[in-house]
Formats: sequence, C-alpha cells, structure tokens
Amino acid sequence: MKPGIPKGTRDFSPAEVAKRNYIFNTIKEVFETYGFQPIETPSFENSSTLMGKYGEEGDRLIFKILNSGDFLRKADENLLAEKNSAKITSSISEKALRYDLTVPFARYVVQHQNEIVFPFKRYQMQPVWRADRPQKGRFREFYQCDADVVGSKSLWQEVEFVQLYDAVFTKLGLTETIIKLNNRKILSGLAEIIGEKDKLIDFTVALDKLDKIGKEGVTKEMIAKGILEEAIRKIEPLFSFKGNNTDKLEKLKDLLKNSEEGLQGVAELEFVVENINELGLESAQLEIDVTLARGLNYYTGAIYEVQTEKVKMGSIGGGGRYDDLTGIFGLKNISGIGISFGLDRIYLVLEELGLFKVVDLPKPKVVFINFGKKEALYALQAVKKLRENGIKSELYPDTAKLKKQMNYANRREIPFVVLVGEQEVNENKYTLKNMSTGEQVLCDFDNLLRQIRL
Repeated sequence: MKPGIPKGTRDFSPAEVAKRNYIFNTIKEVFETYGFQPIETPSFENSSTLMGKYGEEGDRLIFKILNSGDFLRKADENLLAEKNSAKITSSISEKALRYDLTVPFARYVVQHQNEIVFPFKRYQMQPVWRADRPQKGRFREFYQCDADVVGSKSLWQEVEFVQLYDAVFTKLGLTETIIKLNNRKILSGLAEIIGEKDKLIDFTVALDKLDKIGKEGVTKEMIAKGILEEAIRKIEPLFSFKGNNTDKLEKLKDLLKNSEEGLQGVAELEFVVENINELGLESAQLEIDVTLARGLNYYTGAIYEVQTEKVKMGSIGGGGRYDDLTGIFGLKNISGIGISFGLDRIYLVLEELGLFKVVDLPKPKVVFINFGKKEALYALQAVKKLRENGIKSELYPDTAKLKKQMNYANRREIPFVVLVGEQEVNENKYTLKNMSTGEQVLCDFDNLLRQIRL
C-alpha cells in the first residue's frame, strides 16, 4: 500500500520549514516588542471546554478523540442501535483537538488566575485542527499565531492591535493590507432595530457571508432562519455601504439612532478610527466593514479581519473583544481582546508574491571532508572549536568518494569545504576551499576561523 497523509494535512520540506520559521520569528519579534509573553496549551482539551463555544457551525468542525481502550463498553446500547453519532459522541469521546487558541487560553487564565499578573498579555503559536473541507488556503491542521490581552477594557488595546497587525505585515513585506474593523454591539443594534434580536447569531452568521454569496444569498439564508423579509428590508443600506470611514460612521449613527447598544458600538469604532488617524499606519489601511461578524459567538466588542487584495486568499488574520469568555469557566468580569495570524495563508501569499527571497535555508557554513578514522577525529576537534565560536559546521559522516562529498557541499550550497588528509594532520594544518571562487589555501586553525568568519 502506498503511504500517504490525511487530506487537509501537509509535510514540510527543510526549505518550507525555513520559510515558515521566518514568518514565526517575524511575528514573535513584533509580539515581544509590544510586551506580549509566550504560553503553550495542550493540543487536545476536554470536550466540555470546547463544545458550545463556537456556535453550531464551529462545534460541527471540532475533531473528537475516541476514549482510549474499549470506548464502546460504556456506551448506551439504545443509542448505539439508533446509529445517531451526535447522540452517542459524548459517551465515547471525552476529549477533542483544539479548534483555536482563544478558548484554551480562556481556560488557562481561569485555571492559573492566582499566578497571573493582570492585565495579562500573552502570545501563543501552535497548531489547531478543524474538520473542514480542504481547499486552497484552508487546511484541517494549521498553525495560529495569537496575541491576547485579558484584564483590561481599555479601547487603547483595540488601537494597539491595529498597529500590531500593521507592524507585522510591513515587516514581512506584505504592504497594502486591509484591516477590516467592526463591532459586535453594532451588529446587536442592527438586530434590535429590525426586531430580530433573538436571532442575533443567525443574523450575523448570514451577514458575514455577504462577500461570498452576495445580497441574494444572504437574504435567502436569513429567511431560511426565520428572519422576516420586512426586517431584512430595514437593513438594505448595509448591502451597499460605501464611503470612507467617517462617512460610514455618520451613516451608522443615523441607522442606529434608536439603539443605545448600537450607538455604543459606533462610539467605540470612532475612538479606534480617530486615534489610528492620529498615529498613522506604516503600510496597512483601516476600513470599517459593517457586515464583518466572523461567525463566532464569543465576540462582544471590536471585530477584526485582515485581507490582502494582492492575492485572492480570504482572511489572513482576525480576532476581536470577548468580555464574557472567561465567565463561561467561572471567572467573571475579566475582559479580553485578541487577534490571530493565519500562518499557512500568510505563507501562501508571501510565496505567490515572491517575498521569500531573503529567506536562506539553514545550513552549515563549512563541511569537513571525511578521509578516514584518524582524519575524521582530527576534523571533529576543529568542528568542535568552530561551533564554540558560533560557526555552523559539520563533518561528512561517511568515508565516501571525494566527488560524492563535494557534491553534497554543492547541493546544500555550503560556502566552505575543509580537506584534512594525512599531511594536514601531521602538520596541524587545514586545506580550506572557497566553493564560490574555487580558491584553496593551507592554514592553521586561527586563520581558518578568520577566513570562514569573513
């Protein structure tokens, strides 16, 4: 049988890992510049931690893990006979792979609340899993790079996250990104003025798909969820919401004049927009998008999504404020806000735009040719000293033909080769070859070190 991997997963070559690490390191550097500190959580959580936190669509995409051992022993025989997987799951699966990093982070905060200094600024870069249909830019296993702040309701956090997005994408060379911004209070206000507040989730999930399925598709989905056509007509202006951010804010004030919650959301948006205008952005553009909902139950304030028009890819980042998220785990009145970077989509965008030119594959700067046991030991003594001096170096492990060893150095684009035969060992010397120029020189260790460092 031919070996393979599950759909929606990938192997990564050394070159691909180097490029991914370039993205990781860039994001990490900016996170730490902004004062965030790292944590990690397990790849799987108790099902009770995850289920019910992402809405019906999110719950459906969570990978469940079968209980170890004979997982059917404790299962209800009547449910087994029904062959209804939804009903039987809870008795045969107590754990699940994490769907994102935010809910596990909320669990972490509650569990470690007595050790944390608030406001707590954390970043986390780990894989997540979703039982989604694989397609370009959408995988079943992928990395998220998150930054969150809990313990502060200050709107300055909303401002800083816009700056953080701008800083990361500018550093990656991905200019002209669009940071879309909305507020959940505005969506609640819109649901309120059309008399459908009890269907807020259905309303926002449908509205969030406007870019994908258009006005007719959104209208059809809302009607299917029981939202009246008369109510949908009241939000007609949203389907063609044009103008700059100031224009949009004025239109929203008028549209939401009878909703106190909606107007509060507008005021919060206005605060972010005005201060970003004062502070300026390096290369990104901030854009109010009133249809942006991201389809998740736990956002309560600001909602972010980042896109680039240079490549058709969907969102490459997103997040928002979640004032009540830790409350579901028993810790009340802890406000949080966070954003996430979609590493895999960012990778594809950078690849398509040729922005990985500066990324070098990790490799030694020098390789020692292996001529035999005595020569190899002599070479390894030099390798040890080079490594102590911060020089990436290695000994070719086998006493293969010289041509094969030189081909190895060429294919890995190693800049220097050192040849140590019987003569070099007896004279305590090294023959250093520059692979670019072909020049060879006989030298002692100090000269070897100096020339390799040049």
